[in-house]
Amino acid sequence: MGVSLTKAAQWTSSGTGKLELTPMNQSLLKEILRFVEQLVSQHPQEAEHVFEEPLQWSTTLVASDFKTDYDISDFNVQSHEKDSEGQPLLQLSPPTVHVRNFSQLSKVVHLAADKKLEEVRTCLEENRDTEVKIFGPRFGDIWGREDTQTDLVDEDRAKDSEVKVKLFRLLQNMDKELLSKLLEEISEQIRLDPAAVNNDVESLKQFCSGGNKRVLKSVRYTSDYEFSNGCRAPPWRQVHGEICYLIIEPCDTEDLHITCSNAGVFLNGGIKQEGAESGYERTSDTYTDLLTLLKSRSPYFAEHINQQMATKGKYEPSPRWKNRGLVSPCGKVEENNPGEERSGEIQKKKLRKRASSKMKVERISSQKMKISGGAMTAELSGESSSESEDEEQQLERRLQIKTEMSPEYWQIHKLVKFLKIGEQTATMLCLCAMLELNLMQESCQLDIWDVGGLEVLLNLLDSAAVRCKIGSLKVLRKISHNIVICQIILDMDGLQSIVKALDSPDKDLKALAAETIANVARFRKARRTVRQCGGIKKLVKLLDCVPNLANRSKKQEKDMEVAHCSVLALWSLSKSIKNKRAIDEAGGIPLLGQMLKLPHEHMLIPVVGTLQECASVECYRIAIQTEGMIKDLIKNLSRDNNELQMHCASAIFKCAEHKQTRDMMRTYDGLEPLVSLLTKSNDKSLLAAATGAIWKCSISRKNVAKFQEYKCLESLVNLLTDQPIEVLVNVAGALEKFAQISSNKGTIRKCRGIEPLINLLTETNEALLVNVTKTVGACARDRDNMAVIDKLDGFRFMWSLLKNPSPEVQSSAAWALCPCIENAKDAGEMVRSLVGGLEMIVNLLKSTNNEVLASICAAISRIAKDKENLAVLTDHDVVPLLAKLTNTTDDRLCLHLAEAIGHCCMWEGNRASFGEAGVVAPLVDYLKSSNSAVHYHTTHALYQLSKNPDNCITMNERGVVKPLIVIMGSDDETLQEAAAGCVRNIRHLALAGLIRAPQEIQ
Repeated sequence: MGVSLTKAAQWTSSGTGKLELTPMNQSLLKEILRFVEQLVSQHPQEAEHVFEEPLQWSTTLVASDFKTDYDISDFNVQSHEKDSEGQPLLQLSPPTVHVRNFSQLSKVVHLAADKKLEEVRTCLEENRDTEVKIFGPRFGDIWGREDTQTDLVDEDRAKDSEVKVKLFRLLQNMDKELLSKLLEEISEQIRLDPAAVNNDVESLKQFCSGGNKRVLKSVRYTSDYEFSNGCRAPPWRQVHGEICYLIIEPCDTEDLHITCSNAGVFLNGGIKQEGAESGYERTSDTYTDLLTLLKSRSPYFAEHINQQMATKGKYEPSPRWKNRGLVSPCGKVEENNPGEERSGEIQKKKLRKRASSKMKVERISSQKMKISGGAMTAELSGESSSESEDEEQQLERRLQIKTEMSPEYWQIHKLVKFLKIGEQTATMLCLCAMLELNLMQESCQLDIWDVGGLEVLLNLLDSAAVRCKIGSLKVLRKISHNIVICQIILDMDGLQSIVKALDSPDKDLKALAAETIANVARFRKARRTVRQCGGIKKLVKLLDCVPNLANRSKKQEKDMEVAHCSVLALWSLSKSIKNKRAIDEAGGIPLLGQMLKLPHEHMLIPVVGTLQECASVECYRIAIQTEGMIKDLIKNLSRDNNELQMHCASAIFKCAEHKQTRDMMRTYDGLEPLVSLLTKSNDKSLLAAATGAIWKCSISRKNVAKFQEYKCLESLVNLLTDQPIEVLVNVAGALEKFAQISSNKGTIRKCRGIEPLINLLTETNEALLVNVTKTVGACARDRDNMAVIDKLDGFRFMWSLLKNPSPEVQSSAAWALCPCIENAKDAGEMVRSLVGGLEMIVNLLKSTNNEVLASICAAISRIAKDKENLAVLTDHDVVPLLAKLTNTTDDRLCLHLAEAIGHCCMWEGNRASFGEAGVVAPLVDYLKSSNSAVHYHTTHALYQLSKNPDNCITMNERGVVKPLIVIMGSDDETLQEAAAGCVRNIRHLALAGLIRAPQEIQ
């Protein structure tokens, strides 16, 4: 079958009118260009032949590009050469050019200079049927029909010139050469298996016979032509992996238009013939084979095919179906392996073996889950927080092994058999054949295990033949993407052999071993094994081979590949805390810092990925700062690679806990790139990392000021809705830091950020609730914001969070309530409206968490300013509960406890109650604290307590006067007054003779 010049270049297009600039298309365009240029020099008569219709297209040439042999008027151009009817052979009316022979076409291409390929490409795009325009409709009809071609050409020879016939043959020969070249390239790049499809089709055709018992009406190809590679799909569809197109007519539904490809089979839009321009789009799910598709689409076919299989029992399986337990309709049995059991019996044994293995591995997984859920061993407790329990759960899910065998089962069986008994050459041939299989398919991976291939592959690693080791690792590298295979490799002690291969002088072997380790080390035991057998030191050592970036040789390129695979392995291993320390001890930090300066993104991703994993350890965070890596991380933030940007932002997120890192981010202009990442809202992982980095950088107020210049606050507010929890946690955390600046509180309100924040108070994620309550509390310090919070019932939502079982949520909610109470219009009534609210907050004074106690004391001190609320608090025994807390040494709790006691003393009866409960003496000791805020609130509390004579006696005995006199020298007038008031009350008692006056006030 021949194709036109236009279709020759459409072979790798997407089916549209425009050609894709793929390497394959460019190669074809160059071949067509070469033909046009050679035709003029080698066949001048044929090049002068006038086309039946001119080729016309939009050219890049203008009138000034043409010189001699052309008439130029205004912007139009006409050639001096004309046809028999006086029409110019070339005519340009910008931008359209009309060309009537190859001679003029060659001149146009020549004038295009460096845009030759563009001219040829446009010409083909805009002249869809080039053969019709060159030779006329009759020649177009016989273009690819070799059976009638000779007669028609002879007939034409009598009517038309000999030149036309020769030109026709020249173009046809070129067409065949292009087709052959294209099919060769497709075969090299894409794995197609037309033989398997043809076998399936032949098997299905047998279902179309049998009279009333037939289960299909017809099965036919859309094209009878078969290319040299066995495919029937046109070459420009073969590059998409498509093999052929079928029209199958079931007995109970409409015709099914089916595409068969290397990825499976699926329904298409209705391709009528192979040269159609439309209908290739997929309109259904992709199925593994035709039988499965037909069963899903035709109930009649599914019912009757199952009946035939059940009643006939013995059929000859088609090559694609025999290993799936499916049959074709002839009545014979084919032995898959002569001398062995029949295929059905063998399959049953294998299925039983897999079911048994499945139960065994699930038991192992169950035990691991119990360990992860309960008390961990010392080794397991050394794993990183990044190793979440989800990893083990994922392993358990993956262990749901499919019992279906792959179509390549028996081929794998034979290859493994020869691997066991073959010498070195045979072993290499078997390994090469195994690599031709689809080793990324799970069923193939498990089949290798089933037939004992995994043990053989691991044994090859202990052989002396380097080539066999390399072949074995190439297979292991692929099948180790299956986590079940990884577990089995570990159980077979295969990981030790792989680590041992890192010592080999062969660089290919070292690279493959490192990449396989990267795949296997996806769970704790594997990571621990690599560390215990010295794998981390070996991998770090391989990083030291990174060459100078300038003038790299092939040897250095190999070193780069080894380093790349090694850092991939370290990335997987770095999820363990002990492994992070081992990488550090092996000298990995400076080497990773060196690799961070490389320009290659494929190298940078695992390097930064490893660093961001390790940055959870303090020594790494310090090293990242001191080694100057922050500057490189900032540089890589600007690269157009989402994965690299995500890892860089994650590393910054962890390191920015340190003030020095935050300052570096500002100094090296790293804040603006972080803000720019907020526009990539479709990549949630990147968005989470970027918002996390912004949150931590915002701890420094100078950074917040910079962020404001880049409109970061507005962007963050827009991310408060329709985002994953990870993003929301970080956004809320960042907004809390922004809200520490007064002007930003109003900005959050104006950007309508308060309402989504209040809505988030109903979520259940602890980290999110902590950050949101902090942000709402910071916003509540603005009275206008508080009005909005009250209107949206935010105060009630936050109060309800005091019931949350998490101490962190309880404390953050209590802290947030404090500014709300201070700035609410009628705070007293608002608190009283919460049924049971005051009793609940008093009961929280029984908590054992100091942060909860401090926050509750702070909230009580605000609530107690309202006398009615103070009365209710007193009725709920707030006094004894506060008194029990006074023996604390926590300055933060001391501060807010003293504050709460001072305000509760506004109820006169509470002063005596506090004294009786033993509060006075501990409070006097608070004055020994170095915290001035503790002094402030303690002094006010002592002043209130000193209004009770018995308390004054206790204070005097505890030596309170001397420190109070020192405090009276404070610059704070209210503090001076409180200290002086307390001393005055003690002095009054002394003057009355009730106590002995201290020397300081005598």
